[in-house]
Amino acid sequence: MRFAALILLPAIAIAQPQPRTSFQVRYVAADAVYLDGGRDAGLAEGFRLVVRRLKPGAPDLSAPPIAELIVVSIAATSAVCEVRSAQSPLAVGDTAFLNAEDAELLKMLHASRTARKYAQVVSFTEGDPIEEEAREYVPRPPLPEINRVRGRIGFEHNSISDHITRGPATSQQGVVLRADMTRIGGSYWNFTGYWRGRFTSRSRSASTDTISNLINRTYHIGFYYNNPNSRYTAGFGRLLVPWASSLSTIDGGYFARRLNRHATTGVFAGSTPDPTAWNYNPNRQLAGSFLNFEAGNFERLRYTGTTGLAISRLGWKAEREYAFFENSLMYKSTLSLFHNMEVDRRTRGRFDSNVSGAVISRSFFTARYQPARFLSLDLNHNYFRGIPTFDTRLLGTGLLDQLLFQGLSAGARFDFPGGVSFYGTLGRNRRDTEQRASWNHMAGITVRDVGGSGIRVDARRSRFDSSFGTGEYYTVSFVRNLTDRLRVESQIGKQTFQSPLSDQRRAIFFATNADWLFGDHYFIGLGHAMYRGRVQNYDQIYGNVGYRF
Repeated sequence: MRFAALILLPAIAIAQPQPRTSFQVRYVAADAVYLDGGRDAGLAEGFRLVVRRLKPGAPDLSAPPIAELIVVSIAATSAVCEVRSAQSPLAVGDTAFLNAEDAELLKMLHASRTARKYAQVVSFTEGDPIEEEAREYVPRPPLPEINRVRGRIGFEHNSISDHITRGPATSQQGVVLRADMTRIGGSYWNFTGYWRGRFTSRSRSASTDTISNLINRTYHIGFYYNNPNSRYTAGFGRLLVPWASSLSTIDGGYFARRLNRHATTGVFAGSTPDPTAWNYNPNRQLAGSFLNFEAGNFERLRYTGTTGLAISRLGWKAEREYAFFENSLMYKSTLSLFHNMEVDRRTRGRFDSNVSGAVISRSFFTARYQPARFLSLDLNHNYFRGIPTFDTRLLGTGLLDQLLFQGLSAGARFDFPGGVSFYGTLGRNRRDTEQRASWNHMAGITVRDVGGSGIRVDARRSRFDSSFGTGEYYTVSFVRNLTDRLRVESQIGKQTFQSPLSDQRRAIFFATNADWLFGDHYFIGLGHAMYRGRVQNYDQIYGNVGYRF
């Protein structure tokens, strides 16, 4: 009998199913996506994935990468991922592949788990029970995910020449950190994300806040606690609240408890540091609590909803008391509905208000239908009671497209053979002071490989008329991976903007950067940014060098 069991051992090992390394995008939010796999599929916070849009019947590696994802929150059958380096808008049905390192780690974890099961699966009718009991106390090596540390740290220097003040150049030194640390010290704490900070700054004139600095403020980094055997989870740093992404990025943290398989409740607190958020103000603080409910699965019908209460302070002075609601309904990869809303509580006599009661301050609804992989349609409605406070210098970068269109709008995206995609949005909006509605539109084209050169080009134009101002912008971006270790990106844009919020009427900008990985552990980056406008007119040159671990 013992001999037969030994013969069957290799067969049992071969029969073990291989872990999943690819996942489908089931829902797309502003800067996050949901995948159709989670803790049960072996995913963990900090895992990195590459999104590819595959053609029917095409091999996995035939499609170029269009975005990078980082897992920030895990459930049993789903995962919330932060979108990084998106080359084009993501769509339901796109495929996300684990990068090579995480895929290998997942296979090692899978093999180690199945190996530990052999002693239970294969039983012996003969043997000494004392020896079998002693075998349980034999030390085993730790899991590969315990104390796994990956990332890179670099020192950065940049120089800014302001052509308006015509003073000496501003010199800045700082540190760039990207880290992915899992199961720190054998615990269930993880540290992951990206951070860029300054050590010193030397200038005789006022420091210029460049467009590159604004974009870099959209990073996420923090400590996350996620124990599959515990009902508690937490996160601290610059992050999204996983159950309420409509709150945008906060500098703070959250603490949550899973009540059961379907319900989670928690609290959060922090500031609003993201310049692409509709309520951006670095001096605003907010805190609140929430209750989340989710049911279903990604294979058929799935629902998730969050209800919460929050208060905000501006410079530690009372500002708002409001409730927020976030709901999404998804059917396979074909249809998805998403809505978030904030309702303010007004009190008579407070903040010069003559009325009391509830009033809607923010509402966003989107419905996306994908009848085929090459075609997706969406319908949106965007409403602000007040004026959004995002940084208007980012209009031409494409980071604010979701906020530019107010009122009702519809959009479509067509993916044609040859790696060419057309996309566009058309909307209609009428303000209270206008008798006629205004038409807003945005159109763009993406070519993934121009003439076989390996250059990816994305060009778009937008015309908008909203409560915060009117304007238009043009932008073109180029991306080229010269080798697996050398990547070059460039973007050029022009924007015209008329608003009481800014004196910057017209501006053009150009930015380019290159990243080179050399050796096994080193990298170097160089870049240049130019901005020409009425309020800001500068050139920025920056570089960084560092170590990968």
